[in-house]
Amino acid sequence: VQLQASGGGLVQAGGSLRLSCAVSGFTLDYHAIGWFRQAPGKEREGVSCVSSSGVWIYYADSVEGRFTISRDNAKRTVYLQMNSLKPEDTAVYYCAAPDGPHYSSSARVCDYKNMDYWGKGTQVTVSS
Repeated sequence: VQLQASGGGLVQAGGSLRLSCAVSGFTLDYHAIGWFRQAPGKEREGVSCVSSSGVWIYYADSVEGRFTISRDNAKRTVYLQMNSLKPEDTAVYYCAAPDGPHYSSSARVCDYKNMDYWGKGTQVTVSS
C-alpha cells in the first residue's frame, strides 16, 4: 500500500494550492481518506477526511469554507483544494487511509490515530 502526497509549495497569503494524494496497492473505492498536517512543535491534526462513499466529509473548523476535499476513484487520487491560504496553514501535509470505508465511528471526528496507512508528507508554506 502506498500513498503519495504532492502539490505543496510556497505561496503568499490569500493564494491557493491543490494537493494530490495518489494511492496504489489497494482499491480506493473501499477506503476513506484523510488529510492531516503537522506544524513544527505541534501535534498532527486532522484537516479533512472523506469516507469511501463521499457521504461523510469532515473539515477542521480552521479550514472550513476554504478547503475542499474530493476524490476520483477512477484515477486513484484524492485532492485537497486549499484557497485563501493563511500563514497558520503552514505545515507538512500528509494523506492517510484507514483499513475501511469510514475514517471514524463519527463523521465529526478525523483523528490521525484511526489511520492505518500513511504517505510521505508535502510541505506547504504560506508567507505573509
